[in-house]
Amino acid sequence: MTIGVDLGGTNIRAGIREGDLIIKREQILLKDKDSLDSTLHQLIHLINPLVTGEVTGIGIAVPSIVDSVNGIVYDVVNIPSWKRVALKDILQKEFDLPVSIENDANCFALGELMHGKAKGFRHVVGITLGTGVGSGVIINGKIYSGNNGGAGEIGYLNYLDKDFEFYGGSFFFDEMHNTSAFDLSVKAKSGNAEAIRIWNEYGGHIGNLIKSVVYAFDPEAIVFGGSISNAFSLFESAMRKTISDHFHFPGSMSKLKIMQSENPNITLLGASSLVNQI
Repeated sequence: MTIGVDLGGTNIRAGIREGDLIIKREQILLKDKDSLDSTLHQLIHLINPLVTGEVTGIGIAVPSIVDSVNGIVYDVVNIPSWKRVALKDILQKEFDLPVSIENDANCFALGELMHGKAKGFRHVVGITLGTGVGSGVIINGKIYSGNNGGAGEIGYLNYLDKDFEFYGGSFFFDEMHNTSAFDLSVKAKSGNAEAIRIWNEYGGHIGNLIKSVVYAFDPEAIVFGGSISNAFSLFESAMRKTISDHFHFPGSMSKLKIMQSENPNITLLGASSLVNQI
């Protein structure tokens, strides 16, 4: 058994993995985010009751650039006190267990590969649609982090007048249409024509995002997660229409599997599986 931790800017979740399941889960609201000592104490306090003699390691998913070799995290999103934290050394000293650290989107992709919708594939891209656009790239069954731990950040690729982060995340709804993805999904499901139109517009942008991913990585599968992916059925048709138009390598696209994540614990599962990636 291994422990997976998902360190968010608002909540920290932790769970024990056995096989493909999280068999015990804990969650707390992260407080005092301006204090490194306080946030580390909260993290350790959350993990501590999960550590038993059967646990063989701990994996941590963090929303930041990660030096996964040395276990150092940099400029963690929404936690101002975490500028440079040697998290691996801190936790290994505390628990006397192997600890692995990775970017949270990489953990999401790894979770889908090993325990979720992409099980059985070797080349996978996991994309999270939420406040922004996160992504993790799996090549030959392994996370591809690049030279400095920043590979696969497709949300920051230039697109139209901004980037995919703007057109694929909550900014698209908040700033362009003065609404939220959730409110718009409720309206679209009730048949509101304008809401349906906006979701089709959004699907076009996600289709162009997929084209860029396929040109760059040619994966076997792309799995979508994150809060906005809950509305997958509202933008899927427009997304698929867009990817069918003007693509230079139709053979790659015809073989590609595009799926929606279904497991709310998938990032925890991926984080817990980092131990097996050492």
